Amino acid sequence: MSITHPQWPLTLFYDGECPLCLREIRMFQRRNDSGHLHLLDIAAPTTEPLPGLSRQDMLDCLHARFRDGRLVTGIDATYWSYRAVGLGWLVAPLRWAWARPLWQWGYRQFCRLRPTLARLIPMPDPDPDLPSQCESDRCRPRNRQD
Repeated sequence: MSITHPQWPLTLFYDGECPLCLREIRMFQRRNDSGHLHLLDIAAPTTEPLPGLSRQDMLDCLHARFRDGRLVTGIDATYWSYRAVGLGWLVAPLRWAWARPLWQWGYRQFCRLRPTLARLIPMPDPDPDLPSQCESDRCRPRNRQD
């Protein structure tokens, strides 16, 4: 990860059908005061995958692209997304060269477990204070039995 002068904004491609992902995306939306982070739901039928990648490739691993076209994936996409919203200090250990193999291994394990974990965790309720980026009924809150 040799990016020294990031060309904001960073566009983060996320899975809008993943409850784990949506919780983090909601936090990003609340903290994105600088506008350094753009969010695109790769699971939405209107979002095109990046050139050379399939939608499934993008769902299997986190992808983000800077304004100048530089692409970051996995733990690097995580690091730069947090930096974009002013939380770089929280993920600073992802830049420790000696620990990168451990972080990358952990990320691969998380990616394998994510579908199972996502099925166990309910979708978050929409935040009424945030604008919806959903273009289909799949993002609308589910009816609840009180």
